[in-house]
Amino acid sequence: MKYTELESIISSLSLGEQKTIYSNGHQTIYIARPQKLSARFKNYDPQKNFQIWLQTDNKHAFKPNHFRLLIDLYLRVSACPASKEKLLYVFDRIFYGDDPLELVNLLSQYHFSQVLNPLDISAVLSQLFLAEQNISYGKTSKYEPRALYLQGWIRTFINDDLNIDQAISGIHWNRTPSIKYTGQDDKNNPKYNPDAQPLWYI
Repeated sequence: MKYTELESIISSLSLGEQKTIYSNGHQTIYIARPQKLSARFKNYDPQKNFQIWLQTDNKHAFKPNHFRLLIDLYLRVSACPASKEKLLYVFDRIFYGDDPLELVNLLSQYHFSQVLNPLDISAVLSQLFLAEQNISYGKTSKYEPRALYLQGWIRTFINDDLNIDQAISGIHWNRTPSIKYTGQDDKNNPKYNPDAQPLWYI
């Protein structure tokens, strides 16, 4: 689905409700809006907060985090360097609001020998994590849209020749991604370009 449809589904979710977003017959991604928030999220609005869950077959569902997505993308481009530009293009278009399940077909020609998730799962998780940043993030963000923080790291993990330790330490310590990957998409930045297109940073 397109991002606008996903945002509408999330905003209409009631307290205590959960809804399946995608299933490929083996793995299912669903979202839930808890009735009570833990102390860690006391500054979040319960009406905007939502959780992302991933379940594989009959195993216990768990809440995947950004590292699952970022490491998966890092492994893909490490195993298949020829896919780098197309990966960037696909995940840029997800950021700009396109349907992730339509976009993954653009990567069908590549063989990825190292992955954490099937490509369809990573694409849908990417869209959900972006929505989570835009809708639920309870602190002040330097970015507009707020999801640009994550998108900057998605671009970094795919495009930069960092070792995995360097890549993870940056986001783990809440460093901001390089302006190289955010400037033209950030309404708070003098370099903002309302007509920015995928791969503008290459």
